[in-house]
Amino acid sequence: MRIVLVADHAYINGGQAKVSLESAIGLARRGHEVVLFAAVGPADPRLAEAGVRTVILGQTDVTKARSLASFGVQWLWNAPAAARLRDLVAESDPRDTVIHVHAWAKALSPSIGPVLRAAAAPVVYTAHEYYLACPNGGFYDYPVAAPCHRTPNGLACLTHNCDSRTYPRKLMRVARHALMRRTGLVEGIDAMITISELQRQALAPYLPASTRTYDVPNPVDVEPLGHRAGPPGDFVFVGRLSPEKGPGVFAEAARLAGVRAVFAGDGPARAELEARHPEALFLGWQSPDQVKAVLRGARALVFPSVWYEGQPLTVLEALALGTPVLVSNVCAGREAVQHGENGFWFRSNDPQALANAMSHLVNDATAMRMGRAAYDRFWAEPLTLERHLDGLERVYREVSGQEAEQEAGPRPRPMRAAG
Repeated sequence: MRIVLVADHAYINGGQAKVSLESAIGLARRGHEVVLFAAVGPADPRLAEAGVRTVILGQTDVTKARSLASFGVQWLWNAPAAARLRDLVAESDPRDTVIHVHAWAKALSPSIGPVLRAAAAPVVYTAHEYYLACPNGGFYDYPVAAPCHRTPNGLACLTHNCDSRTYPRKLMRVARHALMRRTGLVEGIDAMITISELQRQALAPYLPASTRTYDVPNPVDVEPLGHRAGPPGDFVFVGRLSPEKGPGVFAEAARLAGVRAVFAGDGPARAELEARHPEALFLGWQSPDQVKAVLRGARALVFPSVWYEGQPLTVLEALALGTPVLVSNVCAGREAVQHGENGFWFRSNDPQALANAMSHLVNDATAMRMGRAAYDRFWAEPLTLERHLDGLERVYREVSGQEAEQEAGPRPRPMRAAG
């Protein structure tokens, strides 16, 4: 089968790109003809080693632009991307091709929508976030640091600034979202892959009722190391230090609980956090291997995100390494945590509620018991790359009309509204 993967980036700059690239490499090694179409390079060298063909436009993304005004034309409507993708689709035999979209919002723009809608080959879309429904991609109100429940592009949405920067920037997001809806990106999708129940419910009201959806969890890149020997270390936060991730909630909760907060990561909130919490330890950016070492030695991972998330891989990595997790009750990470067994849920954006949850794990024996439960539950049904690839292949076969060759794999399920 020929698989055309569509993404903003051809290198790993976060969880979304990691999943798309790892799946490209894995599918190529299984004998598929894989083409990665991306706006931003350079290409990860492992792609060529695995036999993945790359088509890279040499463009930039919104995070690297000096101003949104200078980047606006590409961000709103990337005509060169649409033209090149159209050529790539035209050279593919639709009887043996699947187009799989992983990302478009940081560089490719809604311009790819008409191309997907016109394609004879089936289109699969993995919802790593919420851009198909929400102009800012997260159902999140940045100024008030809380989930947003306004109807996207409704009057309440249009008159409220939810952007992390300015209201004019929010209006540009609204304009781009309107372009996306008008030009058929959503209608061009034949099958939707979702990565959490919360995500599926949040997206359901904004997708056609006929949309076929599949559960294909993202893979977790962790080796089975066995139970930890202990003793457990500190409570740790791993990830970007930005308000929507809730690092301030963790720092304040640690102070209330009388324990040290450890931060592995960097971001715009770091300077303020260091000034307000000199008792905390800031490790800065960590490599993937360093992150695993931090998680393996932690008493617990604290995941205080105050927005929905999709399927936070850090939570799953911690559990796979035998580390219990304290997770905000509004984010999708809660789905992997059995309250009181391998971690705890706590009320979102509430330092005292988090401090109360942390108090349970101050006891070494409790932390070790929960760590063993975390490890055992994860490895009883591990989210490996091979399992992920099996799921993708099953989806590809079904949407392309090919007969399924095996019983195992995700099954389509109807979308339903949250509530």
